[in-house]
Amino acid sequence: MADGMELEQDAMEEKTEKRKQLESWLNKLMRIKISDGRTLIGSFLCTDKDMNIILGSCQEFVGQPGVDKEDPRILGLAMVPGRHIKSIEIDLDRKYNKFGEFV
Repeated sequence: MADGMELEQDAMEEKTEKRKQLESWLNKLMRIKISDGRTLIGSFLCTDKDMNIILGSCQEFVGQPGVDKEDPRILGLAMVPGRHIKSIEIDLDRKYNKFGEFV
C-alpha cells in the first residue's frame, strides 16, 4: 500500500512542477505557429486540458515572420485550438517587432 501512495505522491509532485512551469509562462509573450501557416503572437493567458491556448493582445502574421514584411492583423483576445498548434515559442525576456521578429 505504501508503494501506491509513493507513486501517487510522485505523480502529484510532477504535476506541481508542470503547473509551476505553466504559471511561470503567464503573461509572457508567446509565438504560436498554426497548421494553416499563420503565426500568432500574444501574451499567454491560459490553457485547458485540450491544449487550447488563450492569447491576449494577439497579433496575426500571414507568411514567414522576417520574410514577408507586412503589418500584422490585430486580433486582441484569441483562442488557439490545440489541434492546430504546430509550434510554440515562449519569449521570457525579448520582445517582438511589428513584423513578428525577435529584437
